[in-house]
Amino acid sequence: MRALLDVYAEHPEPRSVAVVGNMPLPPDEERAKAIDSCDLVLRVNGFVTDEPDGPPTVGSRCHVVVFNRALRATRYVFENYRRRLYLMVEPGRLHWEPDGLPGWWPEDLGLVPVNNTEVTLPLSDALGLPTRAEGTWATTGTMAAWIARTSYPEAELLLAGFSFIDDPYQTSWMHAAGDSCIVGPEHQIAAEGRLLKSWTRTGRTKLLR
Repeated sequence: MRALLDVYAEHPEPRSVAVVGNMPLPPDEERAKAIDSCDLVLRVNGFVTDEPDGPPTVGSRCHVVVFNRALRATRYVFENYRRRLYLMVEPGRLHWEPDGLPGWWPEDLGLVPVNNTEVTLPLSDALGLPTRAEGTWATTGTMAAWIARTSYPEAELLLAGFSFIDDPYQTSWMHAAGDSCIVGPEHQIAAEGRLLKSWTRTGRTKLLR
């Protein structure tokens, strides 16, 4: 995974990585600058980026898109797709999810499935989730953060747009794109929030609110 990510980063040994979730955030020029100044920026599912003439909020840079089969694609998802890496997490393949490309996926765009043995299961172990036996696993956002943190353990990691860090018991959530959905029963977001918050105590991970 590290070798693949390196290809899309600003240089092959990123010193700073940002992972941007889909929580709606107020405009903040410093946050947007911090995200866009990172050597590698990962965004999740149906994300949004800042408009050139809009208020700076979450920046505009995107090197990697981490998504799942339930993706609600915004118009930002496929912008500049030839310059991005698309990683599809598919933890449901461990149980009932079919293989093959989603029917809505563009014919001329490649993607890389995320290996469940290398990513999903170690993350579930860290969260204390019985993913091998039961249909429970981390959200796509936490998977993206895990990929970033484990691939670049010495880099500065910036996290933004993760609502469950501060609100771990919510049962639904709004997205920055304007839509909303329930928190899937397969997710244990309180455990995910504890994990990500624990990283912020190490000195190498910062939460941008």
